[in-house]
Amino acid sequence: MSRIYLDDAGSAPVVPEVVQALRDLPDGNPSSPHTEGRAARAALDRARDLAAAALGVDRTEITFVSSGTEAVNLALFGIARRLSKDRAIVTWAAEHQSVLAAVRRLQADGHAVEIAPVDSAARADAGAITHGAALVSIGLANNEVGTIQPVSEIIERAHALGALVHVDACAGPRWIPAPDGADLVSFSGHKLGAGRGGLLFVREGLRLDPLLYGGPQEWGRRAGHEDVAAATAMATALAVCANERGSRSRAAEAHGRRLRELLAESGAIMTGADQRLPNFATCAFNDRRGEDMLLALDLAGVAASSGSACASGSLDPSHVLLAMGLDLEQALGSLRLTTGYATTDEEVSRALEILRSVLLPKPVRA
Repeated sequence: MSRIYLDDAGSAPVVPEVVQALRDLPDGNPSSPHTEGRAARAALDRARDLAAAALGVDRTEITFVSSGTEAVNLALFGIARRLSKDRAIVTWAAEHQSVLAAVRRLQADGHAVEIAPVDSAARADAGAITHGAALVSIGLANNEVGTIQPVSEIIERAHALGALVHVDACAGPRWIPAPDGADLVSFSGHKLGAGRGGLLFVREGLRLDPLLYGGPQEWGRRAGHEDVAAATAMATALAVCANERGSRSRAAEAHGRRLRELLAESGAIMTGADQRLPNFATCAFNDRRGEDMLLALDLAGVAASSGSACASGSLDPSHVLLAMGLDLEQALGSLRLTTGYATTDEEVSRALEILRSVLLPKPVRA
């Protein structure tokens, strides 16, 4: 039997359209004037136009970077370094590590920072944004439990108070569209099925300081050799998401519901909100360790996770689950199952059988 991949939120398998798009790409440097360089520049321009069309924005608002983490850091540091340090940077305690680590670095540099609490479903409250806020960072959806955030409400309140808004859309755009109205939006290639790359949307007219200094590439926002293959992969994956999001989400909702029902049957504490990404089935246990469950599932042919892959190798409990109010034991017993575009009904049925054997208590013989 083939293995069953239920860690789409950790890294989405590369979609076939990306594999096709990467064939026969030119090898030249897009900044070079020779024939090969011009061919590479044309390929990069096509990728930028495709990404802009998929997102419904202008091509000049697209900045290709190396990863979602770089996109987040470019957004936060790029804007914060142009702000007065006494104006607050606001985010929430269940945000991705790339956001929280960047914000804490800015705090260490003297910037005013507010890290607001979340509710028991990891949902952010727009009321945390007050007068004096200059930059707000919110995730499109929580990367560990799938809760969809009230992004439109947060954008509206932040703009009313004169603050800019960065949306971390690394988790979620395969299933729900990125919101209108944000000033900056970051995307991650490996979460989209691109396998590589990152992208930062920067609203027209908004200036930010680069992280990398050198040449004028990417509208002066990111110096260095432009990775045509990564840009092509990113743009192609975004186009696939835009075209297939609706049908894929309906299938994922059925898969996620079956998995969530089994987890609830096993006595788990279900995590996340009713308004969650459709492919998420997440929970925590009082009397189990996440690592033990993952090992048992892996040996049985199921790939899963216990939270963000960015925290793998750490013995610390999930900061997301702790922020939601779970205790230490529960946070150490988390399980995250996430389906993907290629997940089949048959795979979900087999996964349920394996999950029952791993999670449900076996009857005791007399």
